[in-house]
Amino acid sequence: MSTVRKRRTSKYYWYDTRYQGRRLRRSTKMTQRHLARRVQQQWDLQLMLGEFPFASAAVTTIEGYAFDYFRYLETRLTEKMHRTAMGMIKRFTHYLSSRKVIMMDAINTRCINQYLDWLPVAAKTKRNHLGEIRRMLNHAVIEELLISNPAAHAKCPKGTKAALHRDFDPADLQLIFAHAGPWQLYYRFLYHTGLRAGDVALLRLNNLDRERGTIVSLVRKSRQVHEFPLPRQLLGAIPWQAAPETPLFPQLYTESETRLNGKLKHPRVHMQGILKSHGRPHATLHSFRRAFNNALRDLGLALGDRQALLAHASSDTTLIYTSRNLELARRYVDQIPEGV
Repeated sequence: MSTVRKRRTSKYYWYDTRYQGRRLRRSTKMTQRHLARRVQQQWDLQLMLGEFPFASAAVTTIEGYAFDYFRYLETRLTEKMHRTAMGMIKRFTHYLSSRKVIMMDAINTRCINQYLDWLPVAAKTKRNHLGEIRRMLNHAVIEELLISNPAAHAKCPKGTKAALHRDFDPADLQLIFAHAGPWQLYYRFLYHTGLRAGDVALLRLNNLDRERGTIVSLVRKSRQVHEFPLPRQLLGAIPWQAAPETPLFPQLYTESETRLNGKLKHPRVHMQGILKSHGRPHATLHSFRRAFNNALRDLGLALGDRQALLAHASSDTTLIYTSRNLELARRYVDQIPEGV
C-alpha cells in the first residue's frame, strides 16, 4: 500500500511504496496534499499495470547514474580533478557490480564500509575515496533519487600509518649514487637541496643564479616562490652553457601535472630497484628530503631555519629566506657530505 508524506528536507510530498520487493520513493513535486494524492493514485495504477511512472533510485541503475554524474562533473572540475573523481567512482561501481549491487537504492552504509575494508590502498587514500563517494551520493539526494546519503555514516577502517618515506643512512646513499646511472644529477639535486621531487623535475637553467649561488623556484605545494642556496657540490655538474630556458632534467620536464607524476616513476623505480637488489628497505624519492633535513639537523641548523629551508606548506612554517638567513643556510648546506 502506497503513502504520501512530507519530508523534513523537502517542501514536497513524497510517494512511498513497495514494488516487487523493492521500496520505491519519489517526490510528487506537489506542495498540497490533495494534489499529491492525485499523483499517488496515478502512479499506483501504472505500477499495477506493470509500468514504471518515474525514475527513482529503485529503478535507476548505479552504472547509469554514474555516467550522468561524470558528465555533470566534467563541466565543474578541472581535467585532473575530473579524472581523479572518475577513477574513484568507477572503482566503487565495479566493486558494487561484483557484489550484485545494481540499483541506486541498494547502496547502504554497510556495503560502503565493506568496500573501504576491501580497498587495497593506504588509509589516507581510503578517506579520499569515501569523500568522493559521499559527494556523488549527496548529489543523488539533491536530485531526489535518494532520501538520505548512505555514505554520511560510513567510516574508514583504522589503519597504521605506513612509514613510506624512511630516512637514508650512509650505506643507502653510497649504493644509490654508485648505481644512479642517468639519474645521478637528479638524485644529487634531491639530496643536496631538499626540494620535492616534482619541484626539482621542473627546474630550468634560468631558475639557477650562478653568481649569487641561489635557486629561485616556485614551490608547487605552498604556491610561493622561494629562494634557496645552490650547494657548491652541484656547481660543476650543471650544464651552464645551455640556453636559459633549457630544462635541467628534460627527461622529466613537463607542463602537465598528470604527466609529471608518470615521469617521476622512472627515477623512483630505478632507485627502488637499486635498494631492493642490495637487500635494503623500501624508500621513495621523498626519502632524499628527509635525509637532507636530518643532515642539517646533525650539523646543528636550528629547527626554524630547517623548516624555512624545506619550504613547508603549513601556515606556521612557510617562510621565505631573507638574505641574512640565506647565507646562514648556505654555510650548513655546503657541509652536507657527498653521500658517495
